[in-house]
Amino acid sequence: MEEESRKEMIMALKSKAKQAFLLYLDGVKEASCLHRVFVLCHRSRKLLIRTGQCFLLNGFIYLGSLFILKSIVIPALNWILPHQCLQISSQKLCSFGGILKFYSFLRLGLIQLFYIFWFYPLYLFSLIQSSIWYNDIAEYGCAAMGRSGPTVVEFLSQSEALTSENTPHMERRVDLGRVMIEIGEQAYSLLLLSLFFMEVYVTGFVPYIGKALNFILLSWMYAYYCFEYKWNYYKVSLDRRLDFFESNWPFFAGFGSPCVLAIFFFSPLVSYGVMAILFPLFVLTATGSGAEEVISSQRRKLRGTGLGRLPIFYAADTLSMWMLSLIPLESKTKMQDNKMY
Repeated sequence: MEEESRKEMIMALKSKAKQAFLLYLDGVKEASCLHRVFVLCHRSRKLLIRTGQCFLLNGFIYLGSLFILKSIVIPALNWILPHQCLQISSQKLCSFGGILKFYSFLRLGLIQLFYIFWFYPLYLFSLIQSSIWYNDIAEYGCAAMGRSGPTVVEFLSQSEALTSENTPHMERRVDLGRVMIEIGEQAYSLLLLSLFFMEVYVTGFVPYIGKALNFILLSWMYAYYCFEYKWNYYKVSLDRRLDFFESNWPFFAGFGSPCVLAIFFFSPLVSYGVMAILFPLFVLTATGSGAEEVISSQRRKLRGTGLGRLPIFYAADTLSMWMLSLIPLESKTKMQDNKMY
């Protein structure tokens, strides 16, 4: 009996592993369908313009400025203010012991001025402006999908729609209550994802397995960001989207992997520029993705009952609830409806 139960357990684990692996590959495949970007941009001129603006700011201006700094400004300063006596034509200048130190100090100071007065303000402007444009890109992309959009996402939000249809004489204060709940969900989502980002950052310093953990957590984070715009557009509640995300964690790990792989080996400043270019593409890919149908189809093929929910946001959620517990009781009662777990 023990031998049979052990074999059954091994078979079950193999089945789960196979299902997880295939879902992961489906996620990678969905993220790689970048042709959807061209289709959506062809349907919407506004989307094409906004996506082009994002490329112009982050690709041409931001990364272009970094390229000029690394390829032109720094080599020119090294030539004008050399760091070795052999590069100085006048040996009398080199005879002064502090000349090289002065040149080094001046060179580093000029480079820092370039960062302070141009690059860092440009980085901040790009971060804010791109965030605004990402919302526009997602909205225009969802609108370009039209009625051919993912029906399952609409189905997930039908419960709220049916409630409003069945109560045509609902008082205005109930509508205001719904608005307040939506605002609370958005605020809680922002807090949750901010803490999750900090968790992702900290895992990068874990010895031995830190890089691997950082990669998988970044994959989940960017996948969630990509699909969040779509779910917001279709009015999917926060608890539903988190339940769907954590219940299908291999798919979303696969979807976020190409996005992270493209930036994982660059320096932080270069990684941001590359991500700022690629992120709108993956947002549009997620917008045109039938992720729900793909996952359901895979389960039907394998006749699986699901892999179970993986509490990806557990630590961030626990810390979020602790932080909210510090809020005065009057404000806390307004947020209790937004607790997700």
